[in-house]
Amino acid sequence: MKHKFISCSIVATLLCACLSLTAVFGQEAARSSTLQIAGLHGRVTIRRDERGIPYIEASNEDDLYFAQGYATASDRLWQMDLLRRNVRGELAEVLGQAALAQDQRHRTMGYAQVIDATAARMSPRMRAVLESYAKGVNAFIESRTSQNLPPEYVILQYKPRPWIPADSLAVGKLLYEVLSNTWPTDIMRAALANLPREKRDALLPEITPLDVLVVGKDRGPRARGESLSHPGTPPSSVLAKLAEITAIQQRAFQLAGFSADSTAAGSNLQASNNWVVSGKRTASGKPLLANDPHLPAFAPSIWYLSELVTKGSPSDLHVAGVTFPGAPGIVVGHNNRIAWGVTNLNPDVQDLYLEKFDKENPTRYATPSGWREAEVRHEHIKVRKGFGNTETETKNFDVTVTRHGPIVLEQDGARYALRWPALDSESVEFEGLYLINRARNWKDFTAALSHYSGPTQNFIYADVNGHIGYYGAGRIPVRKTGDGSVPYDGATDAGEWTGFIPFAKLPHSYDPPSGIIVTANQRVVGSDYPYFLTHYWAQPYRAHRIFELLSQKQKLTTDDFRRVQGDTYSFAGALFAREAVRAMQGQVVDDQMRASLASFASWDGRLEADSKVAPVVAQMRIAFRQRVLKAALGEQLFKTYVWPNSDLLIDRVVSEQPRDWLPKEFNNYPDLLRASYADARQALTKSLGADEAKWTWGAMSPARFTHPLSSAPFVGAQFTITPFPQSGTPFLLGATVNVGAGVSMRLIADPSNWDKTQQGLSLGQSGLPSSPHWKDQLDDWRAVKPREFPFTDAAVANATRETLILEPAK
Repeated sequence: MKHKFISCSIVATLLCACLSLTAVFGQEAARSSTLQIAGLHGRVTIRRDERGIPYIEASNEDDLYFAQGYATASDRLWQMDLLRRNVRGELAEVLGQAALAQDQRHRTMGYAQVIDATAARMSPRMRAVLESYAKGVNAFIESRTSQNLPPEYVILQYKPRPWIPADSLAVGKLLYEVLSNTWPTDIMRAALANLPREKRDALLPEITPLDVLVVGKDRGPRARGESLSHPGTPPSSVLAKLAEITAIQQRAFQLAGFSADSTAAGSNLQASNNWVVSGKRTASGKPLLANDPHLPAFAPSIWYLSELVTKGSPSDLHVAGVTFPGAPGIVVGHNNRIAWGVTNLNPDVQDLYLEKFDKENPTRYATPSGWREAEVRHEHIKVRKGFGNTETETKNFDVTVTRHGPIVLEQDGARYALRWPALDSESVEFEGLYLINRARNWKDFTAALSHYSGPTQNFIYADVNGHIGYYGAGRIPVRKTGDGSVPYDGATDAGEWTGFIPFAKLPHSYDPPSGIIVTANQRVVGSDYPYFLTHYWAQPYRAHRIFELLSQKQKLTTDDFRRVQGDTYSFAGALFAREAVRAMQGQVVDDQMRASLASFASWDGRLEADSKVAPVVAQMRIAFRQRVLKAALGEQLFKTYVWPNSDLLIDRVVSEQPRDWLPKEFNNYPDLLRASYADARQALTKSLGADEAKWTWGAMSPARFTHPLSSAPFVGAQFTITPFPQSGTPFLLGATVNVGAGVSMRLIADPSNWDKTQQGLSLGQSGLPSSPHWKDQLDDWRAVKPREFPFTDAAVANATRETLILEPAK
């Protein structure tokens, strides 16, 4: 984010303010202290360990969540504020014009109305939890002055407004957006409709030899059921508009601090890994469970570690793990009986409808029963005038909503409406997670998941009795006709949803004979599964590699699990290097190429930070891919084409060298590969310089943890995490198990001894740059060595470094 209008006097003022805040937050807290706070019913103890993790113990739930809100706000208040502003479309009020596009996007979706409606209709128990949490957040806000608020408030010259229960539901909508934003792909598939069927199928691969299924079997290819009322190939102007929306969206997300490249056409949905093995395959004789969710890297982390305990209440609770700043409870972790982890199932839950509007009355649109008046919502967005000027101007913005949902893309008379469970106030993840925190066994766990209706996830499970399991939970629509993978004609009922896949019919497995369950966003169901989930499965490389590594040893340990989490072997990279050597070895033109091919031949396929082979292979493969696909699709379709399994097509082309995929300007594949090699060297020289000694994987693909204010002149340095070399990748050479900076958290849960469970973040617990916990977990994260997370009373007492007692105000 660039700020061109900051004045010297304001800079001086802000620097002084930041220095004073460093003094306030940099002081080492007393080892034991007591605060009296209005709103509590009883005494609460908050212990913190060497990482600053709060271990919260209360005598009742209301006080527990009050204290969780208080503790989380003390570490992450501005991040919480930014997340709710992002969802409500209020970023521009504090960040200025650069955030307007993001605000318009979220006002179009109507997220604010959805979360407010959801909060209003929640059960009394869930409502009470949200209210208690909000009271705790507000108690912390009320304890702050303009001198000791987090530095972002001082820099931007505003104060946080009170937290309300609906704000705790905000991050769920952002996750829905990051994890299920497939509607641009519907446009892309429609754009490919005129290609020969054989070529189109090759561009959109689904079933592969590397697939690791969790449920069912393959019994022949699954029939494609694209929308029967498909309104035709979108014009080039619509494709250009889609590219424009994508670019704006990427920039806006980066500014907002919840960077989500996955939401853009041109990249994949966010990935994650989880796996669980039964006791018959572990050294302890009890299951082991691992999870490393992959979300965009930024500072601070999107996750927050906590332990929550109630003793003496009607239903005692003891649960530990991570949650999102602003959300009560635990999202991923374990209690004293079970552990669970999540990855994105990636179902297609977004459908587009090309609506036909009346030319004489632009708010009327066609339906099977005649013309209907669209809802027009008038939005008023406050936009800050400048970085040093807190005054705002109001931008008016109209949103058109049809029976299917809001118009999300409009160009040259083509207007597409979006239907998506996230825009339904009945879609909420909170109640299901609340019940999972309290589950004691598989029956409780699945009953809890039946109440979960957030972004559809692959939930894995392990318990102290030795059982393991899997459930794909969430709301997945069932269509009247077709499968929603291309836009429907909105004037018909062909694309209407008849309901959702019944919970009992969602994919699930309990104690499979293999003793191993792996999910990494790959295709998890066989072709015999009776319901449509998606065509848009992630690449199978990570799941295949994880299953392969787990199968190599009979008795697995947590050390083995850590090695798997840190694995950087690139299946796609190793294959490309091998095939390049095979095709080019008789066509070497100079010593430089001969040396490169020799390094290709001896390369172990690992994307380690110091590898000098990996960047050449990666850039060569990128060039090869571009040349092949541009020749097959043309420039405009190439820009639109995005498919998570597209790497499999490149694998096939470089291995089989089919004539019909060879660009016309080349006589053979060795010529194409030599040109790609020259492209690679040119690209690396441009990006990394002429000194080939500096061509390393870590230099080509550094880890970057950005903060919304890190690029602000003068004051941004305190928020800056200097980029550093990383190993692994989420996309450049297929995907490795360790995707580098995208690994947002690591968990290895050990039901044989919960105190041996390991869990850690990428940076640290605190959102305050002056805090010792701003990035104190980074070294562990880089080494793939998450620390043990104490759980029992004795272990927590031993780990405690400071204690805060909260008492009801007298």
